[in-house]
Amino acid sequence: MPIQSLKGVLRLLLLAAIFFAGVWSQSSGVIDDFIFYLPDVQYLAVQHLWLTAMSGGLAILVAIPLGVVLSRPSMARAAESLMQVLNVGTTIPTLAVLALSMSFLGIGVVPAVFGLFVATLLPIARNTYAGLKGVSPALMEAAAGIGMSPTQRLLKVELPNALYVIFAGIRTALTINVGTVPLAFLIGAGGLGELIFTGIALYDPVMMLSGAIPTAMLAIVVDALIALTAFLIVPRGVNPSRA
Repeated sequence: MPIQSLKGVLRLLLLAAIFFAGVWSQSSGVIDDFIFYLPDVQYLAVQHLWLTAMSGGLAILVAIPLGVVLSRPSMARAAESLMQVLNVGTTIPTLAVLALSMSFLGIGVVPAVFGLFVATLLPIARNTYAGLKGVSPALMEAAAGIGMSPTQRLLKVELPNALYVIFAGIRTALTINVGTVPLAFLIGAGGLGELIFTGIALYDPVMMLSGAIPTAMLAIVVDALIALTAFLIVPRGVNPSRA
């Protein structure tokens, strides 16, 4: 009973805090300031999502087949060494990767997409590799015992059992990608970073938050959408969230 009462008090305090925050925001004109930047937020959010979709989509198309190739027995000796090459994109700060991309590809969208693509590769390739290597040897032996070819074992046994881990890598990579895209503004690619960095330069907190809050919300939405997709696609037997 005391715990129930405490939860009720906390709910009331939270509602009161939200109410007074709303009153303060309305009276101080902060909401009007945010509304002023709404057209910019809408326009730049489209650019932001496009950069995320392009770089993330390319990373998925490259990293999953790469993880599959590295997981094959013939690549056992070279797999970890090659994985360290991909690790460069994560070890080097993203801003440095974007700067290097700009040095070779100029400024604008192309170097931004390339830099974000490089920075997004490792989590997806690593999870694909780990998921496939983690498939039970007993399942592989049973599949071979009923006459499945290596390709059939990959498509019908290994990939379905590794899907949950692969989706976890995609989820992590794309969520980080959304939060990294604002840096693309620094090399002329647009996105919500325009509001964030311009707000910092002008010491305008409302402008800065007009870019930062939508970026955080987009990251949460992307994370939730990928989690929902994984919930629906990954087979029940290997999906802990559907167990």
